[in-house]
Amino acid sequence: MKKPIRIAARALILHDDRLLLVNAYPAAKSDLWCAPGGGAEAGASLPANLMREVREETGLTISVGAPALINEFHDPATGFHQVDIFFHASIIAGVISPEWRDPEGIVTLRRFFTRADLQAGRYRFKPDSLARAAWGDSLGYDPLEVIVR
Repeated sequence: MKKPIRIAARALILHDDRLLLVNAYPAAKSDLWCAPGGGAEAGASLPANLMREVREETGLTISVGAPALINEFHDPATGFHQVDIFFHASIIAGVISPEWRDPEGIVTLRRFFTRADLQAGRYRFKPDSLARAAWGDSLGYDPLEVIVR
């Protein structure tokens, strides 16, 4: 039996020309970084879901702008398939603090990266088109890719 496709919203938050990313692996089990956000809950818009997720993961209050990227990934071994819709977003309240705790305990690290950081290859992040989407001004699409852990 096929599993339903999971829909998620993610925020591309540029602050002082740096992109906010999170490590969404409890106890930093992986060195993979991604944009904050998460699964959409039925009955709420994608921007409303995104504002809730960013608040939980970072402590920040954001305003949500235009969509920037649609990315799909899947795990052939489990049948998991997710579609992420990335939105440009701006901080309207709060600061990144090491004291902030994600109530679900998933996000343990959060930090800002420069475009040079992402291009230098020192950090692992997904999707590969993340920098282009964050600093770009057109809607992009990444076709289905195999999940990376």
